[in-house]
Amino acid sequence: MIANQRRTANYSNYANDREAKERRELLELFASIRAIRVIRGLSPEIPHRSRVQCDRRCVKDATMLKILFVLMLVIPLAAQQRRPTLNDGDAHGDPPFLLEEGWSPLLNGTDVSGWHGQASGENQWFTTKGILWERLLGPTRLGAIPGRVPGGTILNGPNGRTVNLVTDEKFGDVELYVEYMISKGSNSGVYLQGLYEVQVFDSWGSAEPMTTSDGGAIYHRWINEQGVGGSPPSRNASRRPGEWQSFYIWFRAPRFDAGGRKTENAKFIRVLHNGLSIQNNVEVDGPTRAAMDIPEAAKNPIMLQGDHGPVAYRNIYVRPLREIIKR
Repeated sequence: MIANQRRTANYSNYANDREAKERRELLELFASIRAIRVIRGLSPEIPHRSRVQCDRRCVKDATMLKILFVLMLVIPLAAQQRRPTLNDGDAHGDPPFLLEEGWSPLLNGTDVSGWHGQASGENQWFTTKGILWERLLGPTRLGAIPGRVPGGTILNGPNGRTVNLVTDEKFGDVELYVEYMISKGSNSGVYLQGLYEVQVFDSWGSAEPMTTSDGGAIYHRWINEQGVGGSPPSRNASRRPGEWQSFYIWFRAPRFDAGGRKTENAKFIRVLHNGLSIQNNVEVDGPTRAAMDIPEAAKNPIMLQGDHGPVAYRNIYVRPLREIIKR
């Protein structure tokens, strides 16, 4: 008899403790919901229940209210995690591959797989982790730190002179984002389809009018031993040597009919240099100087010039061309 009474008392105490715990949790839950409503500019009073009445029915509702509370937090968080659509031809802080969907890297962070040397000479491009530039002791050189190791940055050899580097993959209409560093007086180029060059050049500090040889230019063609055409940058957006710089390029490939005859020229729809607009709707009626010896086509590889002085590249990303929108 006494044992039964003890068991009954213990069960009663357990039930009371459990109910009290559930009531406390419920009170905390309603307090949290009120706080969220205030943050969102709503009345702190919860609809359909103006007071917290901790009767047994409220306790039974606690589980459903907890689920509701979690959803109130998770759904806005999920919305915040969606990447925005920003393709308006402008810069938006971090590189676009960090902000928008659809970008694919052309460097694997380990080696130069996916790329090959253009010519038959030795390909000295290699990967590293960091690039050293010495303003006073070696302004015309770039060094690899800690040397030739797996990394996300590529350098055009120990002396800054090697073959051009070409992607194995071919591209048509494309958006290209690339970061580069050059030493003082150095020179390189980013060739869309291996044929149409956006000039990489040390134009920092130049007060002269921009030409088709300056950084950010669409380089000129070379016909009858002279430069023809091209498009100088609309402004000098170059940073000093030894600093990372960027191009964001919107490129439309040339068009061809069923018989292979070109019907429309290639076009640089827009180019940003270090986040600033420098080229808009520039048609290129043929390959620029020092292009690959290949015919114009709907798809061709991307080429990085490697034989004109020290240059390093990193964060090379592409995605299919999208129409620039007005926001």
